[in-house]
Amino acid sequence: MQDPNCLFCKIIAGKIPSKKVYEDEHVYAFHDIAPWAPIHFLMVPKLHIPSMAQITPENSALMGHLLALAPKLALEQGCRPYPEGGYRIVTNTGAEGGQEVHHLHFHVMGGP
Repeated sequence: MQDPNCLFCKIIAGKIPSKKVYEDEHVYAFHDIAPWAPIHFLMVPKLHIPSMAQITPENSALMGHLLALAPKLALEQGCRPYPEGGYRIVTNTGAEGGQEVHHLHFHVMGGP
């Protein structure tokens, strides 16, 4: 399920170009166009879920897949390993949480 008006759904569909980091049947990851850190990419589910506020128990496997994939991709993109290195995983939810694009996404940021 996708939203034809959603920026991230358009990126996933290839209608808007992006610098892909990773893709599988459930997840699309791409570099942020305005990075906050030397390494900064977004991980988005291909299923259009507006935010964390809409996550249900039915999304447990998808959420587990996203969070288990994040460390692998962070290291592949150049983050140094734990414990000396590391990265942040951030998701914003709703207007007061700073969410700008209403498609669930995780920022993965790291680097020196």
